[in-house]
Amino acid sequence: MRTTGPVRYWNRCTGREEEEKILGERALRWVYGSATGKMALHLLIKRAIFSRFLGWMKNSRRSAREIPAFIREYGIDVQEVEKGPEEYACFNDFFSRRLKPGARPVCADPDLALPADARHRAWQDASAIDGVYVKGESFDLPALLGDEELAERYAHGGVLLSRLCPVDYHRFHFPVSGVPGEARRIPGSLASVAPYSLRGRLAWLWRNRRELTRLRDTCVGDVLILAIGATGVGSIIQTYTPGIRVNKGEEQGFFAFGGSTIMTFFEPGRVQFANDLLEQTARGIELYARQGERLGTSVK
Repeated sequence: MRTTGPVRYWNRCTGREEEEKILGERALRWVYGSATGKMALHLLIKRAIFSRFLGWMKNSRRSAREIPAFIREYGIDVQEVEKGPEEYACFNDFFSRRLKPGARPVCADPDLALPADARHRAWQDASAIDGVYVKGESFDLPALLGDEELAERYAHGGVLLSRLCPVDYHRFHFPVSGVPGEARRIPGSLASVAPYSLRGRLAWLWRNRRELTRLRDTCVGDVLILAIGATGVGSIIQTYTPGIRVNKGEEQGFFAFGGSTIMTFFEPGRVQFANDLLEQTARGIELYARQGERLGTSVK
């Protein structure tokens, strides 16, 4: 399978198929599409020291100069951003920006809400997933969750895969009301989770650094939320308080610079995903939709 072809997705907002404008596309093509690039990936790029270096650069005051060009290049709507572009001390501050209140309305009950601005895929039964990015390759749930017992419990449950691009709003939110537990850290490397990478090796999802949160006492049973880091993501910042009940749409955390992924796992038979989400997944492409919009409906 080609790893460097264009990345297309269905945009729920515009109602049409579009081509993704990828940050650092030339570099990604080289890293994941050439022998020398793959050597650099294994020797340096996937290692934490590389992401720490990128993080240091994006946290420097000098990096604030990159913000205006980034906004222009990727058409970011600054009208919905909490502060003016000139108020951010560095690029990473802008990257993990908050939005103004009301910028992401949360869908009404009984619907569940999408956790992030992202390109989403969904499956009603995790055991039926096959060829997500790589033909014939399925998720390794025990490795992904770092827990054999949890993997068995959710093996036939619903799965939402939400891929955040570097140009997206990079805070993630709870899809349903409940009581979150402590985030459990699962160590790993920091390779890219862009399609160029995943088309070559889906296993980066369970080899990268991750944090798993269990959301209890919800209308759909226990929900697992897995935050997956990637190249440039030096840390996953959880901003919620464990043990304190949260409402649907409340902020859970954010990623530092880089593309990232959120995976949400539901118990078997407890959620019915939105039709357009399932239809585009069946077509083999992602659905772009924003945080707070309809994910699906709870099943009694």
